Amino acid sequence: MARSAKSTFRCAECGWTTLKWVGRCGECQAWGTVEEVGPAVSGGLVAAKVSSPARPITEIDVEAAHAAPTGLEELDRVLGGGLVPGGVLLLAGEPGVGKSTLLLEVAALCADSGPVLYVTGEESTGQVRLRAERLGALSSKLFLAAETSVAALAGHVDEIAPKLLIVDSVQTMSSPDVPGVPGGVTQVREVAGSLIRLAKARGIATVLVGHVTKDGSIAGPRLLEHLVDVVLQFEGDRHSRLRMLRAVKNRYGPTDEVGCFELTDSGIIGLPDPSGLFLTRRNEPVPGTCVTVTLEGRRPLIAEVQALVAPTALPQPRRATSGLDSARVAMVMAVLERRAGLRIGSSDVYASTVGGVRLGEPSIDLALALALAGSHTDLALPRGFIAIGEVGLAGDVRAVSGVQRRLSEAQRLGFTKAIVPHNSDEPVEGIEAIGVEDLGEALRLALPAKQRR
Repeated sequence: MARSAKSTFRCAECGWTTLKWVGRCGECQAWGTVEEVGPAVSGGLVAAKVSSPARPITEIDVEAAHAAPTGLEELDRVLGGGLVPGGVLLLAGEPGVGKSTLLLEVAALCADSGPVLYVTGEESTGQVRLRAERLGALSSKLFLAAETSVAALAGHVDEIAPKLLIVDSVQTMSSPDVPGVPGGVTQVREVAGSLIRLAKARGIATVLVGHVTKDGSIAGPRLLEHLVDVVLQFEGDRHSRLRMLRAVKNRYGPTDEVGCFELTDSGIIGLPDPSGLFLTRRNEPVPGTCVTVTLEGRRPLIAEVQALVAPTALPQPRRATSGLDSARVAMVMAVLERRAGLRIGSSDVYASTVGGVRLGEPSIDLALALALAGSHTDLALPRGFIAIGEVGLAGDVRAVSGVQRRLSEAQRLGFTKAIVPHNSDEPVEGIEAIGVEDLGEALRLALPAKQRR
């Protein structure tokens, strides 16, 4: 007697399959994502009619796959030239960071060369119109629709035939063909799949707005990021004007480019040279400050690190950081105390950056150490001075990538002297680069030893 076919179960997040139901996925460790998908298919595969015949790769037309510029240079820099027809882009970011504002400006710019359809599932068309008036993003070829059904969205596409489709957001859309609430794993997967098939079949550049969770990851199934062609992360401190756009995945261009924007009352403005936002203009040097050069993707950015070391009467000294990794600050403090003999462990320590920028690259360690030492000794670093290098636990100054590119940016902005790791790249004309092997040597060069306490 033949056995009945057994059902299989699949994880909605990563696609892992198993023969029995489990509460937790054995691959991605997600809870409650394993669903029954029916009996396993056995036997041979039946050939079906092909949708289009296979052709030699040399005969494939690539003209229709070229990227079209959006009109925002910083966005085009991150995308690798612009939006590709038929490409699907996922833009994620925290609430209020400016995703809708950015896309509304892009829609108005792209409407000059063809119809654009902006579908909103979170706001009414009147609310979007008010924002467009404030931004100056009005165009007769920019069409607005307030829909939450992907089937109704497809009807708008048939009627308008847009060259660019913007869906804000994918978590608010639902498909009548599958059960579940909007934003659920099943609905997001089906909606994203439907929109991707629509974009590929019609050759429409499509932008999907995605929500993020509390830890900053994109909400919904992980499969969503695998299906789309480009994943962009829009970042920025709520209390800062600076916004950064990073490419997490890009099938059409680089993933190491960063776009910088400034959020203003009149919209979002691209910043081709944002280094001035991260520096404090002052007449005289101040103890506890040091300038460094960090790399955001392939772009060098001048940034200032500030530190304040103050005596305290509290039994437990206070530690506070802003824009810096607190664990990294604690490590640099320990190296200063153990390897350089600076007794700062019993003092209050405050460390921050200027302009709300977040610095997580190890190359800022040396600048942070000099800022802490300058505040402790009440000595200011000389004017036109920068520091670049990673500090190890043994007190050594380690090499970092792109030193020559960093020095060229510093020289362009008027800096004349730099402390860099030993055996760094070729020197840059116009700036004196001094190589150091350890933190003690850097302190002796930057701060006079006879004045340190």
